[in-house]
Amino acid sequence: MKKISEKMVYEGQWLSVSHTIYQTKEGKELSWECVHRQRSTVGVVILARLMPSKRYILIKQYRPAIDGYIIALPAGLGFNDPDHALVELKEETGYTGKIVDVSPVLKTSASLINDNARIVTIEVDENLPANQDPVQELEDAEDIEVLLVTKEEAKDFLLKQIKKGNHIAGNLWYLFGIK
Repeated sequence: MKKISEKMVYEGQWLSVSHTIYQTKEGKELSWECVHRQRSTVGVVILARLMPSKRYILIKQYRPAIDGYIIALPAGLGFNDPDHALVELKEETGYTGKIVDVSPVLKTSASLINDNARIVTIEVDENLPANQDPVQELEDAEDIEVLLVTKEEAKDFLLKQIKKGNHIAGNLWYLFGIK
């Protein structure tokens, strides 16, 4: 496979869309529409767990692209530093924690966009005073509700959210090993 040409068809503040012509191994030319981030960054996807209860911290967030709410992991864009996950966790959920693992840079949705992210695993000591009554620090454009769920209750919880009309991020289904 090889890219032959790429023409930018839209450029916005945060995203651009291109029309790409590529050639298959057999020599056939095909086209594809691709979304690109305007600023090259590595985002963070936060896998945060309260300890000792082992509940995962999820969020319910309004997303204009789907005109609805999605149940997802906390996340953020704009920084190449995995430590930024601690800032995003505090802003979106009010919780503080410590990083226990960082993945390599991963592609998030390569069929559509050139997004990169690291999965940052964070342990949150729920017995610390700072985590007893967490207060979010949301930006004006954010509408986020914090949800806590154990692995054992995840499937039923997510199915109930779907019945309520909420969307589910695909990575949650994989995370909880739901069959």
